[in-house]
Amino acid sequence: MNNKIKLIISILIPVLIWAISWFATSNSINDWYILLEKPIFNPPNWIFWPVWTTLYIMIGISFYLVWKKWFWKYKNKTKIIYTIQLILNFLWSFSFFYFENIWLWLINIILLWIVIIINIYYFYIIDKKAWIILIPYLLWVSFASILNISLYLLN
Repeated sequence: MNNKIKLIISILIPVLIWAISWFATSNSINDWYILLEKPIFNPPNWIFWPVWTTLYIMIGISFYLVWKKWFWKYKNKTKIIYTIQLILNFLWSFSFFYFENIWLWLINIILLWIVIIINIYYFYIIDKKAWIILIPYLLWVSFASILNISLYLLN
């Protein structure tokens, strides 16, 4: 498989996952979420879509940098961790916006944060650029964790 196809697939998969979760949960943003008391540092709702879209594209590019290296020591572990990270991110949207389950999304985001750290570690071993591209993702999920905890405490 040539690198252009790998790049397209690498970006398309996380962006599709993001689009599906956004589509499935976007109605709750104007329902349940709008009614929550929010902390003063809560960003406006319109910012989430472009930020998450950009982050998912970056996640895909990061994976592409790893994938285009045919052989690496932790190939299977890396793919599993990367997949778990995408699944946890997908499930967070449902646990928060669809199920409105405080404990579920809190556990989910903590697990997601841990798996992102592990994913960054494996990407660092394989490609020195790939892990750097994931830093904004980790920072945003860290911010989202603080925001989620604040929403929980305020409501």
